[in-house]
Amino acid sequence: MDFENRKSQFQSLAYGQAMQAAAEDYKNELLAAEAAASALPTHQHVDIDDLLNDPDLEKLHAERLAALQQEVEKRSAMQRKGHGTYEEVAEGDFLEIVTQTPLVVVHFFHRDFDRCKVLDKHFTALCQKHFATRFIKISAPDAPFFTEKLQVRTLPCIVSFIDGVAGDRVVGFDELGGKDDFPTERLENRLFKGGAVKPAPIVVDEQPSRTMRQGFNQLKKTESDEDSDFD
Repeated sequence: MDFENRKSQFQSLAYGQAMQAAAEDYKNELLAAEAAASALPTHQHVDIDDLLNDPDLEKLHAERLAALQQEVEKRSAMQRKGHGTYEEVAEGDFLEIVTQTPLVVVHFFHRDFDRCKVLDKHFTALCQKHFATRFIKISAPDAPFFTEKLQVRTLPCIVSFIDGVAGDRVVGFDELGGKDDFPTERLENRLFKGGAVKPAPIVVDEQPSRTMRQGFNQLKKTESDEDSDFD
C-alpha cells in the first residue's frame, strides 16, 4: 500500500515538473517573438501624431512656408511693376522699363495696322502665362527716337530685351506662317528662341496658410492686311 502511494506521488511530481518545463518553454517562445517583433523596421508602425510633433519636420515645414511667402512677395512686387499685364507705354517711360527689367518683349505698333491688333490678342494671352517677362507695346509714330535708334522699319515689329540689351526681333508675320490666323503657341515658341520668354513657371499659391497639422489631419480623414512698312 505504501508502495502504491509513493508511486502516485512520484507520478504527480513528474507531471508537475513537466508542466513547469512546458510553461518555461512557452514563456521563452513569447519572449523570443516579442524580441523579433521589436526588431522589425519602425516604418511599419508610424503614428501621424508623432510625425506632427517631430521638431525636425516642423522646422522643414516652417522653412518651406517662409520660402513660399518670399516667392509670393516677389510676385506681388513684380505685379506692381506691370508683370502679368500687357500695356502701352509712352516714349518717356520706355528706357527705364527695358533697362530695369531683366526680360522684356516690346511690340512696336501702329494704331491703324490690323496685324498689330492681331499681335495684341496674342500678347494679352502670353503676358499672363509668362509672368517673369514683361510684355509692353509702344506706338512707333509716337516714339520716333527709339523707333529710329532700333531701326524699326516694318510693323508689326517685336524686339526682345534681356538685361537692357536689345537682341532678338520678329518682323512681320513671315516667321509665324505668313498668315494672320496663326496660333499663339507658334509665337510663343518663336519667342522662346530669343530667350526673353522662359518656360512657364509653376503657379505659387498666394495664400500658403495651410499648416502641416491640417494637411495630416486631412489625410487621416481619408487672313487680313500685309506687313506694313513704317517710315
